[in-house]
Amino acid sequence: MSGVSIRLYKDSDYGVTREMFARGITEHTNKAFRHTLGIPHIWLFLFLTFLAPFIVIGSLFVSSLAITLALLILWLLNRYMFTTYVQHCLQDDLLDIKKYYLKRDGYCFWVAESYGAVVGIVAATPSHRPGGESHMELKRMSVAKSHRGKGVAKALCRTVIDFAQARGCKAVVLETSRAQTDAQRLYERIGFRVRKSFYAPMPPAKFLDFWILFYQYNIPTAR
Repeated sequence: MSGVSIRLYKDSDYGVTREMFARGITEHTNKAFRHTLGIPHIWLFLFLTFLAPFIVIGSLFVSSLAITLALLILWLLNRYMFTTYVQHCLQDDLLDIKKYYLKRDGYCFWVAESYGAVVGIVAATPSHRPGGESHMELKRMSVAKSHRGKGVAKALCRTVIDFAQARGCKAVVLETSRAQTDAQRLYERIGFRVRKSFYAPMPPAKFLDFWILFYQYNIPTAR
């Protein structure tokens, strides 16, 4: 991670932070779409979409148009899952990052900087889940494509873990979509383990088989 340092967020990072987060989430649309295409009930849906116009009209051309439209709708639904989440975050905690993360006890936001440019972001908040009173939640992590595979994401994770440990927390938790496979591999290498999985809380999630994975890292106790 030569040339990269991690520091607290400041106001001048606002624009690049929001853009980096949005890009880091929406870039997974195609991977989620490919997963959707492998689901049996989606195959049935596409088959019926192709077959119905052919039976009614007897036109392969119309059937081809119908299945093309169905594929487009499936892609847009996957895109919707990510963009809706991004818009919620941009209007919630990322609307006033300094106020939300740096002026509240137990909250924090860091950026990874390389030669004056922000190349990574991560945040920490107390977990508000039932039974998670002594847990810290890792959120909003994203790394610029130019700096992936260079240890930046791992360093950002360790920053949150160290922050949680210093505050006496017992674990760090996080959520990620099943489409974010690179992130999953990183978390598991660090020591996070999947505790549960569930459909994203959005109407198309079950139809698209869009799952959220809940990870937990137990902080070693001092001996």
